[in-house]
Amino acid sequence: MNLATYLGKQVLGVLAGYQQGKVVIHVCGVFIQADNSLRVYFPKGHSFSTGDLVTLHLDNRSGVDEFDAQISVYRASYKGRIISHEEDWVVITPRECQLIHGMSLVLDIREEGYQFPVDERPELPVPFTALQEMPEPEAKDAVNKVGVLITMANEQPHTTVLAFLSSVDDDIFIITFPGMFKSTLLKRNPHCFFAMDERAHYTFERAIEWNYTIVEGEAFRVPTDSPLYETIREEFIRKNPWEMGFFLQSDIEMYHIKRRQLVCSGSQGSVR
Repeated sequence: MNLATYLGKQVLGVLAGYQQGKVVIHVCGVFIQADNSLRVYFPKGHSFSTGDLVTLHLDNRSGVDEFDAQISVYRASYKGRIISHEEDWVVITPRECQLIHGMSLVLDIREEGYQFPVDERPELPVPFTALQEMPEPEAKDAVNKVGVLITMANEQPHTTVLAFLSSVDDDIFIITFPGMFKSTLLKRNPHCFFAMDERAHYTFERAIEWNYTIVEGEAFRVPTDSPLYETIREEFIRKNPWEMGFFLQSDIEMYHIKRRQLVCSGSQGSVR
């Protein structure tokens, strides 16, 4: 089956790649082809070359809360290789792509001979946050139900969509579990990015010309036995009520992404 069957032929994408020891983030227009390759448009240009490895987050979010709230949309982390480029466009073929709906795998696309890269980096405990009190929640993000977390996997970044809580100081709070790939990656390298958009307010043509809010930061754990955890939990559920059930599980992990800097589509941030 074709990705376009589920996502549509024209979607917005958050693209990440490594270039010369740095992470490059773009918000771009993505045109899905019949063979599951992608024609990708960069409204502010790019510096990628043929052969570069990149990862795109793709989904068919509508911007309508009732539809999107439980993340029961089609979404994918598309790991690809650039096979051609011309001016503000590139063509990308898939190395590996899993299309998810709710909690179910819908499509599993793999390049012939593809093997997931071995990652021998040790998993280390993520330090606890230095925050003592919950910062004031960011009111303008109340309608932004989910964002895209970009973590530092081997060969090319990993992307995943998550519910979140943000603050006026650009703190990001997310939850996950120890067995999840994003949790493993944060334990290997807590440096990460988080991208938020206001999809409900922009047409496709305008959205790819608008700078999404992208936070570059460092991940810290929020201890579950602290008063801070309870305060964040209450605010998190107030913003994302469908996430309440996850907090009943004993192995839940809460992360605080502390801002290093704000970056926009096409901007670069250093990787340690």
